[in-house]
Amino acid sequence: MFSGKGKVFLFILLFTGFSKLLFAQNSVTEEELLRKNIEVLRSYFIENNNWHVVKKEVGSDVDALLHFIEDESLDEIIKNLNDTQRIGENYVMRLPENVEDSLSVPGFVSYTEQQKEIQNIETDYIANVKPEDITVPPAIIREAENEVRQVPEGEGMRLFTDSVYTFPEELYIPEVIPDSVLNSPDMFNELIRRDSLRRDYIEAKRVFYNDSVKADYIARIVSVYRAEKYNENLQYRIKRYKDEVKLNNYFVLKAYNDEVVAQVNDSIKAVLNVLMDYADHIDTTRLSLINLYGEKEDILLQNGSERYSRIWLKNEQNDSLAVMVKNTDKRTVQMLIDDGVTFSRFKEKQTKDFDFESLKPNNNKFRGVGKSYELETPWNIGGDGSIGLTQTYLENWKKGGKSALATLMVLKGFANYSRKDGKVKWENSAEFRNGWIRPGGDESELQKNDDKFEITSRYGLSAFKKWYYSAELNFNTQIFRGYKYPKAKNPDVLSAFLAPSTTYLKIGLDYKPNKKLSLFLSPLTMKNVYVRDTALVNPTSFGISEGRKAFWEPGLNADLGYKTKITEDISYETKYKMFFNYKDPFKKFDLNWENNFKMQLNSYIDMRLMFHFIYDDDVKFPVFDADGNDTGRKEAKLQIKEFFTIGFSYKINKKVMRTHRIR
Repeated sequence: MFSGKGKVFLFILLFTGFSKLLFAQNSVTEEELLRKNIEVLRSYFIENNNWHVVKKEVGSDVDALLHFIEDESLDEIIKNLNDTQRIGENYVMRLPENVEDSLSVPGFVSYTEQQKEIQNIETDYIANVKPEDITVPPAIIREAENEVRQVPEGEGMRLFTDSVYTFPEELYIPEVIPDSVLNSPDMFNELIRRDSLRRDYIEAKRVFYNDSVKADYIARIVSVYRAEKYNENLQYRIKRYKDEVKLNNYFVLKAYNDEVVAQVNDSIKAVLNVLMDYADHIDTTRLSLINLYGEKEDILLQNGSERYSRIWLKNEQNDSLAVMVKNTDKRTVQMLIDDGVTFSRFKEKQTKDFDFESLKPNNNKFRGVGKSYELETPWNIGGDGSIGLTQTYLENWKKGGKSALATLMVLKGFANYSRKDGKVKWENSAEFRNGWIRPGGDESELQKNDDKFEITSRYGLSAFKKWYYSAELNFNTQIFRGYKYPKAKNPDVLSAFLAPSTTYLKIGLDYKPNKKLSLFLSPLTMKNVYVRDTALVNPTSFGISEGRKAFWEPGLNADLGYKTKITEDISYETKYKMFFNYKDPFKKFDLNWENNFKMQLNSYIDMRLMFHFIYDDDVKFPVFDADGNDTGRKEAKLQIKEFFTIGFSYKINKKVMRTHRIR
């Protein structure tokens, strides 16, 4: 029976043999075979904690073997380290804020010391600065005077009606005057006198009230302003002190850290020199010399050790010549003819009756074979795709809510033709977008929340500077049926494939100052809206007359496209389209504005945010009253859609090449 170790190596042996067989049959590259073998060893000796090495030294040997295969050679490692020393670069570095013993660095202000000084600043400020010493700008007072609510002239009676003030008894006038008073001249004159005094009293009270209200309001505004400024000035002093301390600590730690880093790197350099010298001396290379008859002599190359070996060189006539070989270091050998060899000079002749000229290549035979190379074509193709998934699962969740599952798939592709002289541009693109949501878990119905299929082809000829005479064909529709959710037993279909479809034929000028921006103005534009199945979808919902399947309308179209990189991983792209109908240009127009933000999290995962706005005069929505009842009227409304997804993505962008052979 095999031991655990024997089983492992038997498995490796079988795997290696099987891999070689696959390599022979399926053209597996040598690098792939090597990588698979390394993965097997790593899985059993290093990465998998469920498998244990029987002998520790065997595990160390396997680990060393893997490092030998995966890492650079020792000579290359030593060369790189020597290059680093020659250039004078540091081996390690440390940021000043990562100094562990910062509290012991002279000049460094600790947090405790900072808090004590801040408390001293507050105490000194409170003792020497009073809120009432702060000057209030006149503009603040004028603004307060304008803002205060006062009783207008002639409306002072409101103060007595609202019981703010009361009349003294000598100014009392009854609400209903008796006839006896009206019939008595003295009493009537007294009443008139009281009324005059009463009006003066009311005005005096109104003025007093306004003055007191204004004074109170201004005092309150001034008090609030002084309190805010008082605290603001104190915080400014504290912040200025903290900034000074922060700057001081940075330079103190930087000077200290630079000195420590220099010392550490000097120590590392000295240690590395010892280790490199040791490694360079113990590292050996075995060199084998073989003569014409297969006789072999091994030479061990090593620094600091000289070894001599003799090998006999032979020709086809079995003539022999002894050569001494000496290694000077592990990279160099010295070859000497043996001292016992003597030479006799002969007339130069061919060794054998053999025409060595026949070994020279016959160039005439290969004149028909040419060199091949790749040519760059004007075509550039590519695209990207992403799939996002969002799931929420709830069960016995006290706070409430519903389980939900949502998916979104976006596929984009392009094939663009552009001549090097910039005279001709032909841009072709396609986009497919589809999303579904199950808002209530497994028991709810699946609902569509996005569906788009669009093809665009634009051909342009250079006009002047950055402008092109251009023509464009744009077609868009949806793939799947759209319903009014939740569905009934016989649900109404709102849209379907080619129901509707919108086609634009545009002729105009395209402005392309750079690769980021494109502005296409097409005064000659024809818009077509078509519904394939009028029995399934109501065409009047899309502006088509009753009994018809399509309509054409001329207009002016403007397309604006812009894309840019905000950062290396964040990009933004916007597409803005506007169509004015020539039949009714001031009342009917279409707007389509799409904004896409993309953040690349890694090579295959990204985060996307989209805002989409549509306004189409031909698309009508029912109008409801305040109680939610349908009024029977329909009108165009702004359509808004927002998506936020995180999912897998893949991007392709390549130039089309073709191979050409030179004869």
